[in-house]
Amino acid sequence: MYSYKSINLKRIAHDCFLVSDGKINVYFDPFRVEEELPKADYIFVTHEHFDHFSLSDIKKIIKDSTVLFMNKMTHKELDKKLSNKVITVEPMESLDYEGMHIEGFPAYNTNKFREPGKVFHPKEDKKLGFIVTVSGVKIYHTGDSDHIPEMDRLKDKGIDILLIPVSGIYVMTAEEAAEAASTIAPVVSIPMHYGAIAGDISNAEKFRKILQTKGRKVDII
Repeated sequence: MYSYKSINLKRIAHDCFLVSDGKINVYFDPFRVEEELPKADYIFVTHEHFDHFSLSDIKKIIKDSTVLFMNKMTHKELDKKLSNKVITVEPMESLDYEGMHIEGFPAYNTNKFREPGKVFHPKEDKKLGFIVTVSGVKIYHTGDSDHIPEMDRLKDKGIDILLIPVSGIYVMTAEEAAEAASTIAPVVSIPMHYGAIAGDISNAEKFRKILQTKGRKVDII
């Protein structure tokens, strides 16, 4: 658990986080969710891959009033399996919704290939990261991404909490993530994308060690 100002942030597994300000519960990429966790008011899904868009996990935390945010490709995968309200978001699109400010952000690979010439997460798929402001706290969940040029414009964005992958293979390595975090300059960086599908705690520890030498704050949760 990590506490910052009015919010508590809990890492569930992989890229799944629960953010709560005591009034609302916000989930990112539900995966390996525990049954006893509180129901979701809002769910953000970065893309359609099974370890980010898990319908079985979503069903553990959803209620009738839960609102989901996702891209068009994930919405197509969802089809009519849920009756909940779904809001589709494009990269670089922003909106205000019930007190939250939400920005879709690009998430894609530049150098992680499934085969020659084909990356795991193509830019044209419009997979997402999200910058969500909850109770005045600005949280950037990068989704599955490399250190992309768009991130270099975020230094003056005032990111409070950066949730960033560190495992390599499908996403940034610890070294690449540290470079991106140094550029984005959040108040705190929290590593993710390890311990389930790829990578382990050593990737998170390497990420922390690199950033600490740069005077940046890292919390492993």
